[in-house]
Amino acid sequence: MKKLSARRRHPLAAVVVLLFALAATGGLYAAFAPASKAQADESSQSLTIKEGKKLYEVGCASCHGTGGQGSSDGPPLTGVGAAAVDFQVGTGRMPAATSQGPQVVKKKNIYTQEQIDQLAAYVASLGAGPEVPTKQQYGPDGADIGKGGELFRTNCAQCHNFTGKGGALTKGKFAPDLTGVDPKHIYEAMQTGPQNMPSFPDTTLSEKNKKDIIAYLHAINGSETEQPGGMQLGGLGPVSEGLFAWIFGLGALIAVAVWVAARTAKAKKS
Repeated sequence: MKKLSARRRHPLAAVVVLLFALAATGGLYAAFAPASKAQADESSQSLTIKEGKKLYEVGCASCHGTGGQGSSDGPPLTGVGAAAVDFQVGTGRMPAATSQGPQVVKKKNIYTQEQIDQLAAYVASLGAGPEVPTKQQYGPDGADIGKGGELFRTNCAQCHNFTGKGGALTKGKFAPDLTGVDPKHIYEAMQTGPQNMPSFPDTTLSEKNKKDIIAYLHAINGSETEQPGGMQLGGLGPVSEGLFAWIFGLGALIAVAVWVAARTAKAKKS
């Protein structure tokens, strides 16, 4: 007992007890706090999916099936990912009209962004797929506009025109005009390949490639008053410009020829 009392009276005893208490507190926090945080995150995600399922059953299940398995009126949604939902619903293409034409067109969006996120979370829970991109992925920081133009002309200009003004396809379908489209939606379209468009996953066009293409489109269509190359006829390409030259250019030459001939004939008579 005397030895124990002596140890307790040792000058370092208080320091040892304090260190032991701090270690015990840190260990308990490490053991319980992360688990609580993980449970909170899981609970929040579950609530988001639950709310998304409610929205899905009201606005989507009639065409895509109660479990996203698809039907004769709509394709299956298993594995399309959150990015496809964010694009289709965010641009108003979904829910589609009952009488569909050759192609579902962009229209006014009827959902809030929170509701879109909930729908996307529910569809993503049906099967793994592309996630909604972050601003860092589609933002202009670090993008190469020149490389983006090269990639766009190689992979996209055949349908969207070399300045992204859109163009006609077969059987009443068309490639939409990309002027003023949200960069996030352009990224999602490349990632998911909506409707007639092929998909360009990261194995085909890397994340950096997509960023470059978006920066190129913003550069050529971001300002209507500053067009590279001077005035242009809507950026529709050589057909419209050739037609303009044929009608007005050749017409002007014919008018000059007639005027010269008339003056020559008048001069001869006099």
